[in-house]
Amino acid sequence: MKSTRDRILQTMLRHPRSTINELAEAVGINPISVRHHLTNLQVERLVAAEEERHGVGRPRLVYFLTEDGLEKFPTRYMRLTTRILTQMKDKFPQPMVSEMFKEVATIMASEHSAELKGLNVEERLDVMKDLLAEEGFQVEWEKKGAEYLIHEITCPYLQVGHSHPEVCIVDQTLISKMLAVPANKIQCILSGATHCTYVVKNIAVEN
Repeated sequence: MKSTRDRILQTMLRHPRSTINELAEAVGINPISVRHHLTNLQVERLVAAEEERHGVGRPRLVYFLTEDGLEKFPTRYMRLTTRILTQMKDKFPQPMVSEMFKEVATIMASEHSAELKGLNVEERLDVMKDLLAEEGFQVEWEKKGAEYLIHEITCPYLQVGHSHPEVCIVDQTLISKMLAVPANKIQCILSGATHCTYVVKNIAVEN
């Protein structure tokens, strides 16, 4: 039997932007209990809320699943992604496919250019770490002599990468663009390592 928490999440999946009363009726518990569960789900960033105009009177508060919340449910996104990449590689030359990945990363980095202005390498490393965390990576970095080592402990592209290793170009390009320093991969999980590691030189960043 599913827990009350799971039933609330399932209801929100079927009926996005639900009110507390609507969720209470669908799940079969009182609104106070629903509010308690929603508070915990918001803390875990699985659920978000916002005001919505509904007829005459004060706006009502509606709740919906965040991206993290949606990822709690099985999807076919991975299979679809793999098929799309296979078709791309069948139709386009390899250099063109690689360039597409680089452009995606370049656009992502450009969206954070204002945050990076005036920062040194270590400050950029922290911004980069936060950005990659938003993309599903767990990243740690360390200084070693005249270099910095960037360790990707977990990678959201791993399953796709087994069939399409070109996807690694995305995070490598993103790291290079955000640090304004070339990032060189010295080990990769796809080659049997426990995690991916990039190395960058400790040089002054021009802003």
